[in-house]
Amino acid sequence: MGLFGMMRTSVSGMQAQANRLSTVADNIANSDTTGYKRYHTEFSQLVSPGVQSINTSDVGSGGVLTDLRQAVSQQGTLSYTSSVTDLAIDGNGFFVVQDSAGSPYLTRAGSFVPNADGELVNSAGMRLTGYSLENGPVSAVANGYDGLVPVSIVESDLLADASTQGVFQANLPSVTTVSAASPPSANLATSEFDQKTSLVVYDNLGATRLVDVYFTKTAAETWEVAVYDQADAAPGTGFPYTAGPLATDTLSFDATNGALTGASPNSITFTVANGQPATIDMSGMTQLAADYTVFEADVNGNSPSPIKQVDIDQNGTLFARYGDGSFRALFQIPLASVTSPDQLKAETGSIFTESPESGDVQIGFPGDGNLGVVVPSAVEQSNVDLAEELTTMIQSQRGYTANSSVFQTGSDLLDVLVNLSR
Repeated sequence: MGLFGMMRTSVSGMQAQANRLSTVADNIANSDTTGYKRYHTEFSQLVSPGVQSINTSDVGSGGVLTDLRQAVSQQGTLSYTSSVTDLAIDGNGFFVVQDSAGSPYLTRAGSFVPNADGELVNSAGMRLTGYSLENGPVSAVANGYDGLVPVSIVESDLLADASTQGVFQANLPSVTTVSAASPPSANLATSEFDQKTSLVVYDNLGATRLVDVYFTKTAAETWEVAVYDQADAAPGTGFPYTAGPLATDTLSFDATNGALTGASPNSITFTVANGQPATIDMSGMTQLAADYTVFEADVNGNSPSPIKQVDIDQNGTLFARYGDGSFRALFQIPLASVTSPDQLKAETGSIFTESPESGDVQIGFPGDGNLGVVVPSAVEQSNVDLAEELTTMIQSQRGYTANSSVFQTGSDLLDVLVNLSR
């Protein structure tokens, strides 16, 4: 190989160990960086052109090459926090974030907090994106970022929802006798009823309104249901209301098991004053030998109220909790994946972009396929192992020293050769 070849090879070895030490320094410096993925340096043999076999006199005349790789697919430890907007991913996948120009990136750094506009941003200033649920459930765009918008939580917003559906489940006493008086649907001063329950509903402006629901046994196994707007009731009495019933219907029960018959209506629909048509599910109604008991009475909608808190579930659905205690789904946070995460291109701020080697991005919802789940109130720590990095540092130091010794030996031999020629 010759003295110059030996010295050139040792320089290559020192450069390789210096590169590995530089990688170790980066890893140690970012050991507490949320979502950071450690680098490691791989060595490969460098053979000079023309060297074909170990019998060649120039064997070994080359050195070593270094290749920098990042362990993106290796998950870091999850650290739990008290912030509901801190998010971690347990399993595969990346959050999709945007910079101020709207360019998309991938990240595992999920320490999000609201900015001045209510948008959730992480420590690098990247905005979390998701699908808006304003118009109902959505599907993920599998092969692109279309449809993703910054997740925004503006706590000063007031939101009112009109009632459109509900559930009412109760038992009507089977021992009730059939009444000969006028039923509630007649809306007379002499109208009588067997049972009554009032429900809170909401109009288009979020104003609360009360509706009275009357149940009256009109025949064997048959009950009339009548719904009135309580605002139309006669003061202190009820009947007669100043306007007729909002809706009436007839429930038929099976005498053998007390459940609704197949031919019986199982819901009733009425229009809320200054509101929307609301359908109340009554499929759970029974007629048994027991007292009148309401088991479930729930109607959707809410009065104007600001956002007080947000909750995020494992499926990535972000719910807003309002001052009146109601909830509303605002965003669905997706996850992105690539075929080879370790081949992603790293950018400043613990973010990544696709590369030809990583494969194209695919978008899905948490828990779908091989995607992980979202863990709220947690962040993913760096996957750096300090003990391993310190060991690597010692190994690199020794390797560098050994290569420098080879170089020094070559230099000494070269001095001897020069002196002989004098």
